[in-house]
Amino acid sequence: MSSRVLRKSLLAPPVAAVPVQLPLAVPPAGAPPPTGTVDQPAGAAALPQLWLGVHLRQPDPPLLQRLAVLAQRFTPKVSVEPPDGLVLEVRGSLALFGGASKLYRAFRAGCHAAGCRPVLTLAPTPLAALAGGRSGVSFKVLDQQHLVSAVSPLPLVALRWPPQLLQRLSKLGVYRVGQALRLPRAGFARRFGPEPLQMLDELVARSVQLRAPFQRPERFSVKRQFVREREDQAQILQALQPLLLQLGEFLEARQCGITRLTCRLRHRNEMHTDCIVRLAQPEAAAARFTEWFAQRLSRTALPGPVRSLELRSGVLQSRAPVYEPLWQPGEHGGGGAAASSAALEFIERLRMRLGELAVQGLICQDSHCPEGASRPLSPADPQFRRAAAPARAAVPARPLWLLDEPQRLCEQAGWPQLDGPLRLQQGPERIETQWWEAQGIARDYYHATDVHGIAVWVFRERQAPHRWFLHGLSG
Repeated sequence: MSSRVLRKSLLAPPVAAVPVQLPLAVPPAGAPPPTGTVDQPAGAAALPQLWLGVHLRQPDPPLLQRLAVLAQRFTPKVSVEPPDGLVLEVRGSLALFGGASKLYRAFRAGCHAAGCRPVLTLAPTPLAALAGGRSGVSFKVLDQQHLVSAVSPLPLVALRWPPQLLQRLSKLGVYRVGQALRLPRAGFARRFGPEPLQMLDELVARSVQLRAPFQRPERFSVKRQFVREREDQAQILQALQPLLLQLGEFLEARQCGITRLTCRLRHRNEMHTDCIVRLAQPEAAAARFTEWFAQRLSRTALPGPVRSLELRSGVLQSRAPVYEPLWQPGEHGGGGAAASSAALEFIERLRMRLGELAVQGLICQDSHCPEGASRPLSPADPQFRRAAAPARAAVPARPLWLLDEPQRLCEQAGWPQLDGPLRLQQGPERIETQWWEAQGIARDYYHATDVHGIAVWVFRERQAPHRWFLHGLSG
């Protein structure tokens, strides 16, 4: 090497360091799923993806959960897009099903077997698959070269942008995805914000969004086969106790509880008997389950000997740890959470002994019609524990005991009779509602007492023939 070349190489500026794209770190077990957006580096070849979008024509959360469980038969990469969407990445499953068309038909057959006919769309990005289904367009795009031409005719409503943003874009004559993609990027982000522009990039595979995976709800299920058939309820309960202990350990390890537990007793000739326990609050103690099943089995008539049993829990629910209170109920500072728990336990005992339909709660509804102002509520419903009593000043005094159908009263000279003439104490309370229906309500309600001093709630029709009816009892 000559001195001139050596001098030139020493005086040359240093070469800029090239950043190395490191792989994404794998989160530890139990960590929450990653969220956000990861931009693809320029010139880097992204792994090809193929997403199957599922769109329900009507929102149905239980059906969406069942379809998510069905989708896990095709791929482990399943994400739920509530309230009516589902996406699954199927590129790695194509060889198992013989190609995209066969996988598409197999999943569609599974949906039909589940009793629904959703809109299915294949696209290289999850957002494109969802947008196609929301638009009612069932296209199949297997590569990114034809992605932009496929999504350009879709309306912007399919992206579910805020109505204010769609209204501002409509004033510019922009209604479809292709029109939004042709707008200048810098001006679009400055005028409408970076979030819509980022969503457009995700739509056409310029960036990748990480989606939370679907996790199937965990439940407890165990079976036991008997060597000899069992006919006595006490023997069945004895065989059930070890399974209930396993259930208690299962729930305690997860710090969860359940409000529904089913024990299926199988007999000869494929017959079975279901013993269902519904609780008013999440429970995890095996002793409590044993007590409830003892009461339930004692009132259950078995059609024959029991050959096997199966114990299945409902959906796991979060349960706060139970601590003994410092003050006992009735003492200074007692009550509160302990009193509420004792009340729910008392309700559970009543339901076990009297029947589930014998003990119900009431919840108010937004309706001027007395028949629709409230509805029964099961103590097993989570809303039962959150229901609050309405303010007394906002609700007129009305009896809680309403007849299923108003009972017509006899009249003498236009005056209502119930074992004699009624004495009107308070009223009228005029109620006119449902005028838009054929059978509207126009009534004048009165609080009255009969000849025995029993308080009743009656009303008189405001329209001819002005009949009187008994609608409620106060005591």
